Amino acid sequence: MKHMKKYSREDSIKTIAKELGFDLVGITSAEPFFRGEQESIKRIKDGFMNGLNWYTEERVRKANRPRLLLNDAKSVISLGLNYFSEPTTEKPATPSGRIARYAWGDDYHKVIKKKLSEFCSRLDCLVPENVESRFFVDDGPMNDRAAAERSGIGWYGKNTNILTSSHGSWIFLAQIITNLELTADIPLKKTCGSCVRCIDECPTSAIVAPFVIDNTKCISYLTIELKGSIPIEMRPLMGDWVFGCDICQDVCPVNRKANYSSEPAFQQRHDFSAPDLLPLLELSEEDFRDRFQSSPIKRTKRVGLQRNVCVALGNIGDRQAIPSLGRALGSADSSVVRSHAAWALGQIGGLQSKRYLLQAKDDETDKEVVDEIKLAIIASRD
Repeated sequence: MKHMKKYSREDSIKTIAKELGFDLVGITSAEPFFRGEQESIKRIKDGFMNGLNWYTEERVRKANRPRLLLNDAKSVISLGLNYFSEPTTEKPATPSGRIARYAWGDDYHKVIKKKLSEFCSRLDCLVPENVESRFFVDDGPMNDRAAAERSGIGWYGKNTNILTSSHGSWIFLAQIITNLELTADIPLKKTCGSCVRCIDECPTSAIVAPFVIDNTKCISYLTIELKGSIPIEMRPLMGDWVFGCDICQDVCPVNRKANYSSEPAFQQRHDFSAPDLLPLLELSEEDFRDRFQSSPIKRTKRVGLQRNVCVALGNIGDRQAIPSLGRALGSADSSVVRSHAAWALGQIGGLQSKRYLLQAKDDETDKEVVDEIKLAIIASRD
């Protein structure tokens, strides 16, 4: 009689993960991630996390010590879900922008948390003992990349993303901390070698050294997390990105052979791969909520998105945008949008742009907007 391999608890856990649609799963211990803790605290002290007031040393310590998140933690189940999808719309003839691929579909937090909730329910039924567990996506204090690396899901890229052999860096990470004693997987021995393409291609030089990002220079931070005005010196470097940025992933050689996602929720909605920018400047608050319902893009709020659209239009330089920017400069309810519309008009230049700027200079009462208008008039070309 042929010997049958015993089906282990770890095998059962990985089967559950696959049945729930996760593409990658690995297991590691609940021991602290000391290297991750030290590196993150250094980033804070170096000023590379400025602007993220919630990212404190206390949070970093909690994120790297699973037993501070679950008292009797013994293991961490690390999961990856592929979000790499194909564009489904062609670039329009009117000025269009770019949105990071992870935001093309539904809000991944909701999609993944639903799967994790079911995962934990099935975990409770897997063993006779009392199972305690707590799950995370990326909106809680958990070092997801350190867990993914140590569990063998992938390795650190020099852009700080986790790279995987099958899906490149196009994966969402999730973790379940549990009191179950599980056999840990072995970390991968892969590295990026001598490749520095992501560092060389970053237009804002945000990757200041391998594995180190200056958050204040990152286009993703500037378009999503930053509230208020974008520093003038950074605007020309941001290209046509209006939400997030994929440049360091697009140029990564590991991503060339990445498999496409089979998760319906992550397929492109609307025109999110190449959004028509001009209509976005006209959105009301209600229109914004309707269009971006259940989308990660809602994080930037309407004002943030319209600010980003102005910057993108200024960088694109298409004169089709002048009337829309002129209306935004004259009537937008946010001074942030008005000031960025002024900057964009200055970048596009020409007599029509200058007329809008001169008219707004006489009507505007906000000092910061007036200052932007004056600079734009100087920058504007006849």
